[in-house]
Amino acid sequence: MEHQLSLEQFLYRVAEYCDNQDWDNYLEQFAPECEFHIPQWDSEHSYTQDPKREMSLMYYPNRGGIEDRVFRIRTGKSAACTPMPRTLHLIDNLRYRQEEDGRFLVKVNWVTHYYRFGESHHFFGTANYRLRREGGDWKITYKQSILLNDKIDSVLDFYHV
Repeated sequence: MEHQLSLEQFLYRVAEYCDNQDWDNYLEQFAPECEFHIPQWDSEHSYTQDPKREMSLMYYPNRGGIEDRVFRIRTGKSAACTPMPRTLHLIDNLRYRQEEDGRFLVKVNWVTHYYRFGESHHFFGTANYRLRREGGDWKITYKQSILLNDKIDSVLDFYHV
């Protein structure tokens, strides 16, 4: 339980940066080599495991993929994000364990409420993170979001998960 509060506060801060569309601080929380993955469901109860060989809803092999999305949002080159939705990320039930290399595996449940075009919607699921200490804080080196309500009737982007 020694790291529980620190890990929770870090992930709450990441969520707040995203909700506030504070993209510079949001991106700073991800290590340059961070892998970002939203697998696709393979059957009712199993999802794809290997983003390089199987279908994914979204996969970026490093932070550059999220940086590209942020660039497109900022420059208005993403029709899918115009107008940008308002989001509210809720994170709960954080569990973690420390690996031998000092990194932490963290699992959370999450719900993201979003509002766009006068309508409210939500996505929900679980997320698996790999975090490492850097300076006095954490860096995300891996994020996998398992989207449980995968009937997607609107846009799905990194800021939804």
